Amino acid sequence: MRTVFRVLGRLLACLLLLAFLALALFYLLRWRGYILLPQEADPSQWEVFGVDVSTYQGEIDWQVLAGQGVDFAFIKATEGSGLQDVRFQENWKNAQAAGVVVGAYHFFSYDSPGETQADNFIATVPVTAGALPPVVDIEFYGDKLKDLPTTELVDGILSPLLARLEAHYGAKPILYVTERSYQLYIKGKYDSYPLWVSRPLLAPIEKDWSFWQYSHSARLEGYAGAEERIDLNVFRGDRSALLELAGQREG
Repeated sequence: MRTVFRVLGRLLACLLLLAFLALALFYLLRWRGYILLPQEADPSQWEVFGVDVSTYQGEIDWQVLAGQGVDFAFIKATEGSGLQDVRFQENWKNAQAAGVVVGAYHFFSYDSPGETQADNFIATVPVTAGALPPVVDIEFYGDKLKDLPTTELVDGILSPLLARLEAHYGAKPILYVTERSYQLYIKGKYDSYPLWVSRPLLAPIEKDWSFWQYSHSARLEGYAGAEERIDLNVFRGDRSALLELAGQREG
């Protein structure tokens, strides 16, 4: 009997190890972009589908992206108080020419004042009829991944940044958040702002989100940068609601 239990125990241990290795392999292949979910392989199934891009996607053929069902795009404009994305202006112009609804995003810095970050964005992104509200991308970088900024520090930077952007563009900025940045800095404090939630694999059904970034690992045709992958997003609403958010009318 003891021999039987030992054999069963070893068999169970082997099965658990194989399951762990299979799961690890799945996530590795997904992270590398070799495994796509159904919605990534066929993004046209989403009614209102979009991407977000930066200089890392290189030169973009927006007509090709639009032909794959891309309805909207968030385009990186600025970072902190002094950096501008070198491809922002061409992406901004060419995406609109292709009929894509555009929005510009700012990568939030914990290391400079909100006022000067707003000045950087305002100097880079023109007030454009039919564009989505500005986006502030709140995530972690460098030493901030472990040494988390305090809520007091973030509030002191984020509040004046948002106020200045809203006053200049006439719309509440959209907040791009990870689960961590949302829980630490946004929840219960900035609830009146539209949310763009980054959470691959699992829909953020418990949040009142406007946009959901559901993949970091997809590949589409139409760009030739160093980064082969592209982020995919959906809008929580139909096309008419998207155009309304951008101050447009369908017609």
